Amino acid sequence: MSEFNGKKRLIGAMPKIGIRPTIDGRERGVRESLEAQTMGLAESVTELLEETLRHPNGLPVECVIADSTIGGVAEAAAAEEKFQREGVGVSLTITPAWCYGTETIDQNPLRPKAIWGFNGSERPGAVYLAAAAAGHNQKGLPVFKIYGENVQDAGTESIPEDVKEKILKFAKAGLAAATMRGKSYLSMGGVSMGIAGSIVDEEVFQDYLGMRNEYIDMSEFTRRIEEEIYDQEEFEKALAWVKENCNEGQDNNPESEQFSREEKNEQWEFIVKMTIIARDLLVGNPKLKEMGYGEEANGHNAIAAGFQGQRQWTDHFPNGDFMEAVLNSSFDWNGIREAYMMATENDSLNAVPMLFNHLLTNRAQIFSDVRTFWSPEAVERVTGKKLTGRAENGIIHLINSGSTTLDGTGKMKDEAGNSVMKEFWNISEEEVDACLKATEWRPANLGYFRGGGFSSQFLSEGGMPVTMARMNIVKGLGPVLQIAEGYTVDIDPEIHEVLNQRTDPTWPTTWFVPELTGEGAFKDVYSVMNNWGSNHGAISFGHIGDQLITLASMLRIPVNMHNIEEDRIFRPDAWNLFGTRDLESADYRACKNFGPLYS
Repeated sequence: MSEFNGKKRLIGAMPKIGIRPTIDGRERGVRESLEAQTMGLAESVTELLEETLRHPNGLPVECVIADSTIGGVAEAAAAEEKFQREGVGVSLTITPAWCYGTETIDQNPLRPKAIWGFNGSERPGAVYLAAAAAGHNQKGLPVFKIYGENVQDAGTESIPEDVKEKILKFAKAGLAAATMRGKSYLSMGGVSMGIAGSIVDEEVFQDYLGMRNEYIDMSEFTRRIEEEIYDQEEFEKALAWVKENCNEGQDNNPESEQFSREEKNEQWEFIVKMTIIARDLLVGNPKLKEMGYGEEANGHNAIAAGFQGQRQWTDHFPNGDFMEAVLNSSFDWNGIREAYMMATENDSLNAVPMLFNHLLTNRAQIFSDVRTFWSPEAVERVTGKKLTGRAENGIIHLINSGSTTLDGTGKMKDEAGNSVMKEFWNISEEEVDACLKATEWRPANLGYFRGGGFSSQFLSEGGMPVTMARMNIVKGLGPVLQIAEGYTVDIDPEIHEVLNQRTDPTWPTTWFVPELTGEGAFKDVYSVMNNWGSNHGAISFGHIGDQLITLASMLRIPVNMHNIEEDRIFRPDAWNLFGTRDLESADYRACKNFGPLYS
């Protein structure tokens, strides 16, 4: 395992989880009999959360327990005062007994909140859970209900497995929502080739995510390159690392149009500088202040960004493929570190699910075109061979011009030898080396990129469980999220070669097969492709569709398409009051009723 080096690189404290041990306030025997168990449950939950969760930057998640059990409004106010002081972004109320509902609930409207009502028969916390949830619903403060399936004995301080699952799902999604608040999306350039996702919608970022929007013109890159506003020592270090670790591949351009060796060397230097500058624009760099550039040293406190590139940039300058791929990866010349979230073509609506996925899993993300559905019949027609195994019903070609994270090679392995994408603190130097060796940097296709540059090219390993997501905006409706869980797949190398040559062999490929339900958008693989809302997708390691649904409900973003089993879905209690048979329709109505979280 790599040396652990988690650190905070954005401005603002990491959000904490507030634990609210709530109690029956009647003294002279009732309250006193519950004090030890109530606080014991709070401590058990704190231990679970702090031992299980980490922030994406590797720092441990911290919990804040109210100074006393909460039996009434005065103690609720004291807990809130402490939470405000301690930077609590998510709250979990816990009780083994009846309590006074509206007197004890968390009424902070911006804080995701849940209640665990202990399932016991003596002084059932479930009664408080039901009453408090009703109060939340009546006040318009959605709350997640956590209720264990099996009755526990009085005095128990253990947490049942089904309760643990819901607590962790809620907490991770709540931390994701709280982490985004106050951070920036940095738009580097404007609209790329008419792609609507690069028309940055400030209302969506501000009202739904609590984020601000920052903008620079792409000329800022040329200014900083020409005026040498970057760390010269780091540039030399980075260029040496690139020469040692980044293998230049075949140039597929006509020989008469190819750049000379000298020109290619100059392009390598240029794109390395672009990468350093882009990172500095996102999160700042104190080295620049030492050089006399105090304003530039601050950065934009950007938790995600996008680079327009095409065409105003790429018709003249080297493309951003190397910059995007390296920033999106969990390592560079400075070692193993948290991946940055960088969208190709400034597609802010794909940057958002990339960010969601990253905050929920702590892992790097694949940005890709959802480019082609290959039916079994079409594959057999053009290759003379049949798809087999998990790919037998057809495949979706995920491919983009080189910006995909190198983690997506699948060269990281778990203990059983399976291909995975890991949290950066679990990645070894050997795995970094394997990802780099699996990647070639092909001279850019000059038909697309007249200014040159280099695109990463690799083939993702099959067998990885992944989740593809995308956010779309509909006029009059607002943002909508779609989700598809599935797997990367290996296909016959001869089939891959034929299909890959028909697109662009200089780009990275991931063959994806969604899990099918036999109904609706997941009736077959074609239907998934046909119902996908745009040309891009954000692909995360792991089946995390249920976590995305939980997060989306917190932010009031409806989900229009998913293949998640009903028993995995966890939304606020109020959603049930909008209908329990057609959950997709109920989700739309609930999100519309409550409106964006920060509006």
